[in-house]
Amino acid sequence: MKRFYAAAIAVGGIISLCGCANLPTPTSQITGTYVSPVKYEKFDCEQLVAENNSLARRENQLVIAQEQRLKTSKVQAFWYGYGNGDGIEASELANVRGDKEAVLHAIEKKQCEKTP
Repeated sequence: MKRFYAAAIAVGGIISLCGCANLPTPTSQITGTYVSPVKYEKFDCEQLVAENNSLARRENQLVIAQEQRLKTSKVQAFWYGYGNGDGIEASELANVRGDKEAVLHAIEKKQCEKTP
């Protein structure tokens, strides 16, 4: 019976350590911040498509950076009991995704083609 209680306490300690890991947010859970569509009202279709392509490239870079931060943070959490948490990558990714949504809204409103 004593072994059972010792094992339960050990498992509980491991679970509590994992709960305090402070891991970064997975990229799939980072949503775009609100960006006013007015920002892109004066862009023509060519500018909107170029901006959309640029934002897509930046989004890919930030997703890779955030995934790397998550990976290293998991290793750190395993060894030290805490991770790195979110950094600038997460907030910038949210901003880029918000801009991208606003650009796509402007593209749709102006009935532009999404590819050049």
